[in-house]
Amino acid sequence: AVAEVQLRDDQYTLDHMRAFGMYNYLHLDSWYQDNVYYVDQFGRVMNLSVTLDTALQKPREVFRLPTDLTACDNRLCASMHFSSSTWVTLSDGTGRLYLIKSGKRGNSASEKWEIVFNEELGSPFIVAHSVSFVKSDAHSLAVLLLRVEKDELDTKGSGFHVTLEWVTVAGRNEGDHGYEIIKRRVLQGKSVPHYAAIEPSGDGLMIVSHKPFAFMQSESDKVEENDDAKVSNEKKDPLYYWQQTEDDVTVTVHVPQDIMKDDIKIRFSPDNLCVTLKDQPPLMEGKLYSSVDHESCTWVIREDKSLEISLIKKNEGSRWPELILGDSRGEFIMEPSQCSEIAESLMHLTSEVMNPNPEKENPPCNAQELEECDAFLEDGASLCRFDGNALKVTHIINLGSNQYLFSVVVNPKEMPCFCLRHDVDALLWQPHSDQPENMWEHIATFNALGYVQASKQDKKFMACAPDYSYAALCECLRRVFIYRQPTPLATVLYNRKEGRQVGQVAKQLVATLEANDPILGFQATSERLFVLTTKTLFLIKVNSGN
Repeated sequence: AVAEVQLRDDQYTLDHMRAFGMYNYLHLDSWYQDNVYYVDQFGRVMNLSVTLDTALQKPREVFRLPTDLTACDNRLCASMHFSSSTWVTLSDGTGRLYLIKSGKRGNSASEKWEIVFNEELGSPFIVAHSVSFVKSDAHSLAVLLLRVEKDELDTKGSGFHVTLEWVTVAGRNEGDHGYEIIKRRVLQGKSVPHYAAIEPSGDGLMIVSHKPFAFMQSESDKVEENDDAKVSNEKKDPLYYWQQTEDDVTVTVHVPQDIMKDDIKIRFSPDNLCVTLKDQPPLMEGKLYSSVDHESCTWVIREDKSLEISLIKKNEGSRWPELILGDSRGEFIMEPSQCSEIAESLMHLTSEVMNPNPEKENPPCNAQELEECDAFLEDGASLCRFDGNALKVTHIINLGSNQYLFSVVVNPKEMPCFCLRHDVDALLWQPHSDQPENMWEHIATFNALGYVQASKQDKKFMACAPDYSYAALCECLRRVFIYRQPTPLATVLYNRKEGRQVGQVAKQLVATLEANDPILGFQATSERLFVLTTKTLFLIKVNSGN
């Protein structure tokens, strides 16, 4: 039977359910069409490949996990990802990562799984994604590990946070065949990502998630940042403070203790002000916001060693938004009476009532047109791209109401595609990390799928064929729905209502499995669907081969 791991009593949040309870136990090898793998209760990685439609081979063991899985109390399900046509990333669910050189898979003659790297990486995780690439002549693998961890500081939320650890493992020099970890970075967020994938070059990362992720700093980074913060804080003290009435402007400047009255030079002109101390460069200099009566302007040194300058406005009653044009080193201080005056002048723009004029034409949104199934909880997911070297977000896209539906590998050399709901349709997007001008390309549309899937309350997995010929979803038990793309008709068909000829029809198929066990895995290829329950693997032929 499949090595299913039930959620424990302490894994009670929606994030645990999403990450582990809804885990897809069937793994499709995108590098070799119609090859699927699962891990059984003895810790064996079993492969099932389709050679002929009629003859389905028995599952064969390609690898056995060395550890006794039942010995670990807090283990998760075993997980795997096919990094390339000859490399596999595998986790046994106890916190151990295996990198495996598999040889060419899908063919028992050349396939031989050997462990090249095997290390304990802390608390249990599942492998979310991995890529294999060559950088500076060394072969490397980057792996994304997903964990849901207890958060002692989170008193208001679920009490847990989600981490994505991005581990890069590289081959050592030619003579030494071993591999070692060269980088470990951690991102933290408050929701399980819908989609998380490393770019083929290993330089960046894309995440679609309901709540944002951010890189966690290591201690050494924090120290450096604090030094920078101190420097910038020192700069932030204003050079001068200023106040104004309808007639005049008062500027206060703090001067050093050793400055005497004779050391201060102030030059007033109708539109300019220049303040110099001793023989230093001017302390303040520039064009005033508005003209002043320069002959009536005065200055005085107060007892607390501050210099006070009074400027008389030429145009009485005008309010100055700044003192010297483009000079942001000063701070404006407003009197309480001025605050209330400004508030009063803005009163006409606000209202006590939420919608004071409901009779207006075209209300912005008509809630009546939305059906219950259209309202989904995940309002406001976002798509982010992270740079692995700068550890910063380079792109952020708010997906708003474009609900995330599923992801699919169309070309294993590229990143996985993700499917989003756009109004009633579902649109498939292919990320291109190496094309800044065209980073997300729209490659296929499934008409009305966004609308249809919303009504399937028991939906567990969703997928589509890599050639976009159909999309499919399955419920937790028995039922599988297949939605074909429109195809031309051999016979003539008329739409009676509109009296026009119909050239294409899109068919929906429903398959009911003869099984009482819940569905644990679901994968689609261009020709068939694979559906896994605890003890049975079903194959559904959708398209006949070319």
